[in-house]
Amino acid sequence: MPSARTLVAVTVLALVPLAGCQAEKAPARPRPVASVPPQPAPAYDAEAEPASAVLSLVPQDADTVTVTDWDAIRVQLGQPDLTSEGLGTDRFAFWERADTESAALTEGMLRADGSTFELDYGFTQDDVDWEAHWRGEDGRGFALALRPDLALDGVRRAIADGIGPLEGAELRAADHLVVAGTSETDVWANEEQWEPLVAEPATATYLQRGCTPLNEALGPDGDAEAQAALLEKHPVTTLDDVSGFALGFGDHTAIAWFELGRSDLFDRLRIGEDWPVPPFARTFTNGAADPSSGRLGYAVDDPPAAAGLTLLRELPFSVCPEVVPYDAPTGL
Repeated sequence: MPSARTLVAVTVLALVPLAGCQAEKAPARPRPVASVPPQPAPAYDAEAEPASAVLSLVPQDADTVTVTDWDAIRVQLGQPDLTSEGLGTDRFAFWERADTESAALTEGMLRADGSTFELDYGFTQDDVDWEAHWRGEDGRGFALALRPDLALDGVRRAIADGIGPLEGAELRAADHLVVAGTSETDVWANEEQWEPLVAEPATATYLQRGCTPLNEALGPDGDAEAQAALLEKHPVTTLDDVSGFALGFGDHTAIAWFELGRSDLFDRLRIGEDWPVPPFARTFTNGAADPSSGRLGYAVDDPPAAAGLTLLRELPFSVCPEVVPYDAPTGL
């Protein structure tokens, strides 16, 4: 029987170019929140994929959302039933492998105070099914989905005592959620563009509103020379705009999801082939594009490195169709 890794790799390899696809009309950009009456947030759906479920919690003023499915990573690493009640050696081994083998987009927000949570409150990061974080100009927020059979008395006390990152958090006991910075109106789930991008299972998912300025994507070591060399081969001003995208990780795979029928997906794929920042080409390999489904697929040779590049927004396929020259060097 083929392994899970083999099955996901086949999915990526199946993203073959479809030259005859006709581009469909791109969906409208997200509406300005202040332009219409507030929309109530849809009900939270605990049965949905984590990156889909969290959309009902995230305010529309957030720019990025990261979701790490710890349950999926436990399955990937061969410890599907791991909880805080498991052997310490098994738990230690899991986190050692998770830190070095998975594309987790967070270290696990309860780990820094793990001893306190375990000894005084009876739960740890090992009881978190999935974890999401978001940020925007108006602040940050998070959601922790706790395993459904976890007793919540200790969680209540930890929140009341303001322990570590749970200070100011809220327990939604009916859903086994611990949240902060959520909204009851005008959430990402009210914008129809996001749900199709996050419907598939993933060990971790990164969502970003809008595109990434070229110079930011080139990273802190980017300069005018690197920019010029790239633009000579890839004039990014010919690209279509990006209202938002999702990047979902599997077992040594990554799939970037855009809206259907984009005419520039092959161009965005090729930018990465000449990207002047070496870590991307070493990490995201064997790229393929499928405009009919709005996907770019990659094999991922180093999942932690891929997660790091994602969090730094150093993703060539996400660049904006504008060019801002680097400042001229100053000094003698």
